Amino acid sequence: MDDSDASDVRELTTDAELDAAYPILRELRDHLDRAEMEVVHERMREEGYRLFGRYDGSELVAVAGVTVDTNFYLGKHAFVHDLVTTESRRSEGHGSALLSFIHEWAGDRDCETVELESGLWREDAHRFYEDVGYEKYCYSFKYDLDAGE
Repeated sequence: MDDSDASDVRELTTDAELDAAYPILRELRDHLDRAEMEVVHERMREEGYRLFGRYDGSELVAVAGVTVDTNFYLGKHAFVHDLVTTESRRSEGHGSALLSFIHEWAGDRDCETVELESGLWREDAHRFYEDVGYEKYCYSFKYDLDAGE
């Protein structure tokens, strides 16, 4: 299989495709239940979120969720919210092929860059991102509004 071939990547939009994506997404977002995924996915789609899947034949092996945003420091850019290859199929080139697809997709939408975040504890993922050309350039912070009261 040619890992740079994006012909086996497509947008996931149907209920059956979301059903296939759910167990893979849960490997990244273990708190996510199927009913919540459906509701939140619909809201995210309304806000511009696109979910793509990488197939090996008829088997869905990796998914990535992306939006296009604009801000002062990156200009128009694609943001990868979710990227995961199912555990049994990691290190076979599926993640890098999916990112190559996203790079091309973002370029077709006049994006200047692709950005993503990764949890501090995901050291293997960090090595992967650096191996495919991503650079660490900032920290991401969050403030839990419920905790601030």
